[in-house]
Amino acid sequence: MSRARADEDEYWHSSKCRAFTFDDDDDELCQLKESKRAVNSLRDIVDDDDDLERVSWSGEPVGSISWSIKETASSSISPPEGSLQKGSSSYAALPKQASSYSLSSFFKGRNKLGSFQSLSDALSDAGVKSYAPELRRPKADYKDYSSDWSPKDTIRRMQRGKVCSLERFRSLQEKLMLLDEAVAVHDGNVITAVLIFLKRTLKKEILFHELEVRQVALRHLIHFLRESGEQKLLLDLFRFLDRTEEVALSQYREHLNIQDADKRKEFLKGCIGLPFSAEDAAHVQDHYTLLERQIIIEANDRHVESSGQSEVFRKYPRKALILNMPLVTTLFYSCFYHYTEAEGTFSSPTNLKKTFKIPDKQYVLTALAARAKLRAWHDVDALFTTKNWLGYTKKRAPIGFHRVVEVLQRNNAPVQVLQEYVRLVEDVDIRLNLATKYKCHDVVIDTYRDLKDRIQLLAYRCKVERGSSEEDKIDSILSNSQIRWKN
Repeated sequence: MSRARADEDEYWHSSKCRAFTFDDDDDELCQLKESKRAVNSLRDIVDDDDDLERVSWSGEPVGSISWSIKETASSSISPPEGSLQKGSSSYAALPKQASSYSLSSFFKGRNKLGSFQSLSDALSDAGVKSYAPELRRPKADYKDYSSDWSPKDTIRRMQRGKVCSLERFRSLQEKLMLLDEAVAVHDGNVITAVLIFLKRTLKKEILFHELEVRQVALRHLIHFLRESGEQKLLLDLFRFLDRTEEVALSQYREHLNIQDADKRKEFLKGCIGLPFSAEDAAHVQDHYTLLERQIIIEANDRHVESSGQSEVFRKYPRKALILNMPLVTTLFYSCFYHYTEAEGTFSSPTNLKKTFKIPDKQYVLTALAARAKLRAWHDVDALFTTKNWLGYTKKRAPIGFHRVVEVLQRNNAPVQVLQEYVRLVEDVDIRLNLATKYKCHDVVIDTYRDLKDRIQLLAYRCKVERGSSEEDKIDSILSNSQIRWKN
């Protein structure tokens, strides 16, 4: 016991937080100031609006002068060892253990080595928490559930992220006022939260009727129902609003959830008779027709590929199924595997172009990419060759020959093929840029010769290899006395 007493005395005389003594007024004043600073620091932790009750073990307000004196004095005054309590002769008085927890030590904390911890360490220490007085939650936290907030105040608190209970708004008038206030603050999250509450507490007929005259809230509800996948309620809303086209589009979107191609085809067939607009009805019809074609093509190609009858399938095996692919992907697939088929077959590229009214530019660009990937340069040449009524042939590209050159270069076309199409670019500057970029030397030399630009031709002579055929060609042109150079 005496050893414990000695340890306590050593702690109080070595610590910064000394016990209260009547002999030292300065220590008492410092202790009170320290306690007051600790109480003031507590205000920084909680909101200014929250009324935080700070209560000591005896029920007195924490931070008061009387509490500080009692709290510090209780740690310094203890009865002598072995003495009896007043009024008792049968029980020996146990020595009162000095308290090592003043308000300042609660916030500073004392670690095991006798030094003081930081505020974060003291609050996270389990031992300190077990001895420190528990502080009640701020009263403001309970106001959301107990106070009589108006719809306007409730919406403003929701904007600030406060948790508010909307269950107290029971009448239809109060709920509509709540919705109007939410719309007035232009906060989409608050509007959606109120709409979820109204959807849960009102009959859908009443909710739809009230939203009919509140277009902003109506748009938020439609978006929420689409995002949350509540398709049935969304369709009921569109029917109530007599939006027949949106009802049809919502039903049409259901095909995205059907994975089986045959079942999706039957579903799309049932969507053809829905009240779409004229443009949308045409798209739905094309979608059904395309999927029907894809199912037929997929079945035939699977059989041909497995039998090994086609060289293109052996050389370039398919990496994916054609089912549910877009129209452009289907056209590329058809140009890659079925380019030479007759127009009467479902997999023919020309049949697809005619059936789905694919524009010439889209068809030419897709066919060019497919045949260039196969390095079928003869098909590429035939794609741009046309005949007039006199029988003369001419190359024509609806997408422009500069784009043809870019597609060919991406597919590693040889220089001879590139040069042929670079020459067909009408704009001189674009032609020179492409020829220089892709090292089509003959095109650059011929272009400078036609422009009679001797200086540029001399400058380009320095860029070609010494002793090459291109250098000899440039020298031959420069030595030609019949050319009248402009510089």
